[in-house]
Amino acid sequence: MGPKSKKAPGKKKMTKAERLRLLQEEEERRLKEEEEARLKFEKEEQERLEIQRIEREKWNLLEKKDLERRSEEFEELALLEGCFPEAEKLKREMRALAQWKHYTQCDGSPDPWVAQEMNTFISLWEEEKNETFEQVMEKSKLVLSLIEKLKLILLETPSSDLDSRIALQHQEFILCLQERLSMKQASNLADLDTGNMEKVIKDENVTLYVWANLKKNPRHRSVRFSETQIGFEIPKILATSNIALRLVHTRYDHITPLFPTAFAEGKQRPVVDEQFNEEESTDKAITEEKSFTEEKAASEDEQSKTEKEGEFSSVQEEEAKNEASEATVIRRISNYEEEEFQTTQCELEMKLLSDAVSAAQLRLVENVVEMPEALEAYEVDLCHFSPLGGVYHLDILELPPQCKPVKGWVLVEILQEGLQKFTYPPEITEEPDPESAFPPIEVTLEIHKDVIFFDRPKVVRWDPEGKFWRSDGISGVYYNREDRLLTFSMDTLSPVTLIQDAHINMPYQSWELSPIGTNKAVIIVKTVFIELQIHIKETLCMLASVKLKGKGHEFHLKGKWMAPIPFILALKEAGLNIFPAIYSHFYVVINNKVPQVELKAYRQMALLSTAFSFGWSKWNMVCNSTRVVFRVREHQSEETEQSTWSLLMFSGDRAQMLKMQEENDKFSETLREGTEFHSTLYHMMKDFASPVAMERVRHSDCLFIDSVCYMLLSIRVLSYS
Repeated sequence: MGPKSKKAPGKKKMTKAERLRLLQEEEERRLKEEEEARLKFEKEEQERLEIQRIEREKWNLLEKKDLERRSEEFEELALLEGCFPEAEKLKREMRALAQWKHYTQCDGSPDPWVAQEMNTFISLWEEEKNETFEQVMEKSKLVLSLIEKLKLILLETPSSDLDSRIALQHQEFILCLQERLSMKQASNLADLDTGNMEKVIKDENVTLYVWANLKKNPRHRSVRFSETQIGFEIPKILATSNIALRLVHTRYDHITPLFPTAFAEGKQRPVVDEQFNEEESTDKAITEEKSFTEEKAASEDEQSKTEKEGEFSSVQEEEAKNEASEATVIRRISNYEEEEFQTTQCELEMKLLSDAVSAAQLRLVENVVEMPEALEAYEVDLCHFSPLGGVYHLDILELPPQCKPVKGWVLVEILQEGLQKFTYPPEITEEPDPESAFPPIEVTLEIHKDVIFFDRPKVVRWDPEGKFWRSDGISGVYYNREDRLLTFSMDTLSPVTLIQDAHINMPYQSWELSPIGTNKAVIIVKTVFIELQIHIKETLCMLASVKLKGKGHEFHLKGKWMAPIPFILALKEAGLNIFPAIYSHFYVVINNKVPQVELKAYRQMALLSTAFSFGWSKWNMVCNSTRVVFRVREHQSEETEQSTWSLLMFSGDRAQMLKMQEENDKFSETLREGTEFHSTLYHMMKDFASPVAMERVRHSDCLFIDSVCYMLLSIRVLSYS
């Protein structure tokens, strides 16, 4: 029998008392931890509340300090913003001088401001008959110049200086000149030389292509002008007809109706009316004040006279001395009151001018509330699309009788009614069979090099009855971007133009405004397709650089200094539209800001533009419509390294530097250490700017500031970026 195996010692069983002790220790430990956590939380909460209290007290103190000096800062800002009415006063003088120069030149051209001269010019022009193509083109230059002058008068003259009756008269003259110009071209621009199959005439505004079908060869269906790709592909029926094909390209657009935004401008007229009423009431107040002053002076004269007569003096010399002394005093009082009245009147005039300028600037950043009227599917919405590159007049004409040599003589039949249009397809036809059908005509046009299309151009045709552009009746559109050739087919020939989305470059990707010298600045705007650099000085603007998808592009407008409004029109006509209209927010997703806030920001940025740079911030999209956020820094000289950007938030009556940076992941309104609230951008920048920078700001040219402000108002970088 083997040895017995030893029993392994078993684990000692825990008693009930020990289990209770362990549970009790565990509970005590848990309660202790909870108490410690509670105390820590209470301490942290107290610290947090204390920090909040300190921050709130600090914030309240800063707000109190801001409110105490607000009126003083606004008064100083008002003095600085006196540059805007001062600039408008100078521009009025320049407009008056331009009128006077036109009057003294006596060059035979009518004065656009004088209705009688314009009516006489139009009447005499209508009476001119049997003009050659060259004569029509030469006269067209003068007509185009008059149209441009009339448009600039309407756009550049403030509504307070332009009576509504005069404005309507100018619009009627523009329409009349455009209509007469179109009629002249339609009747005279086909100066067909009966001995030639083809004729091409060019000048800086018009190009005429004419092809006469003298041979009537059914195989000759491809018509190309002067070894170019411009021309037609015509069907067999036209190749055998007695016709001429005419293509007139006018690089100006005298067909598109004027001012598609008139409906919106009309709604804004009450602002102008109120302004006129205010001017009338102020004039009345000035008259009443003058009358009161005169009565007061007369009353004092009478009172002095009565007192003087009542005085008794025993010495004659003393009386004479007293009379002379009193007369001197009265004269001084009258002179003082006259000077005081003139000063008051001047101040009132400048106040009225300042209000008129502010109202005009505000209209540039206001958006209409109602959508443009709904149109038919085929009608082009001129609020959405812009015609570019001029108008291509396409016509089929009946070939006039040709010359016939008879016994040494050359006979030609002269038609009294002039050239007649050939109707294609015929208005009344029998059921066509396949061989005699009227297929569409294929047209190939060349897009002018001075116009930029960022997408395939859309071709539209003119409806002479409805007076609008329409998109139907055109098919088979093909665009050769390299050769700038556009091919399409039309059922019947008529004037056509090319359109592009007016907002294709909106919203902008970024922007920057920086000084580049004394009273000189540059605005850089980047979009999906382009980057534009616009230089500004005094009352002029210049396109300094154009980059297409990051590459430099030579452009005809580069380097040309122009007044702001003609400059904006020139960029729009070239396809470089970065200027929103009052209805553009219906077609672009924008960061819409309160107009008054946007206006105040642009005015104060312009005031500081000689010494500070401003730039786009992604955080401008985060804050609400009552505030704007942008980057700012003092502009150093080229030899000095530029300072870093700071973020500034502005609500129209409060400016504050933000602690956060552009690269942060979350938006915060926390103030930057060592900064305070201010009511204006000027005083905000004054806190940390150098004396040299503030000196440059105080001595900025008023015309330069006005031009910078106008460009900012026109581009609207804070709402359309």
